[in-house]
Amino acid sequence: MNKMILVTGATSGFGKAIAERFAKEGYDVCITGRRQERLDETKAQLEKAYGINVITLKFDVRDREQVATAMDQLKQQITHIDILVNNAGLASGLATIDEGNLDDWELMIDTNVKGLLYMTRQIAPMMREQTKGHIINIGSTAGKLVYKNGNVYCATKFAVDALTQATRIDLLPYGIKVTAINPGMAETEFSLVRFKGDEERATKMYEGVNALQADDIADITWYCANQPPHVCINDLTVTCLTQANGFYNIKEAERIVK
Repeated sequence: MNKMILVTGATSGFGKAIAERFAKEGYDVCITGRRQERLDETKAQLEKAYGINVITLKFDVRDREQVATAMDQLKQQITHIDILVNNAGLASGLATIDEGNLDDWELMIDTNVKGLLYMTRQIAPMMREQTKGHIINIGSTAGKLVYKNGNVYCATKFAVDALTQATRIDLLPYGIKVTAINPGMAETEFSLVRFKGDEERATKMYEGVNALQADDIADITWYCANQPPHVCINDLTVTCLTQANGFYNIKEAERIVK
């Protein structure tokens, strides 16, 4: 029986790369997202390349009822989940707290915090029954250091950090590992989503910065998931070489020097 990983937000970026990395290693994969066409493309690609089984579930993690319905469907198809990767998340807009767009705030809070909670609440009891499992939350350097205009997005990622710690404590008696992976600047659809499709503005974010790639985070996720049974990586923060933390990168350094 193959091991099973469930990855949310798997239609692009980190989620898609993580699903592919684990499929390559022989895991069956459940991928979720809001774009059915992309889910279908990824399913076909992975099953053809690696000969594993892929389950696709189209739903929005922000919607508690959709999450519950999708997880009920999943539990009818599988007997176990070895790894849950809470990857679905986004940034929307970039503004000071006094000028922030409330719709952007709602979107980020509902996706990054409530979506993670809804998924964890569904899957944690399964892992508790198994007395094993691994929950991996994709956080951010924005959950370690607040930057200008990042207010609510940073707050949601600080919440991910706190929830990861709390989940580890709550599930400790059941042999369940809980890990946070906190990437810095990564060249995915992240900035394109934040700037609402403005490709020029999104591209400028990465000029002069050799940013992380989705495959980098997929490799790190694989590493965290494949430690000895007695080892749990609690919290891992990773940046590209040209970024020191969530705010300070090579472009900022050059600006200060000038």
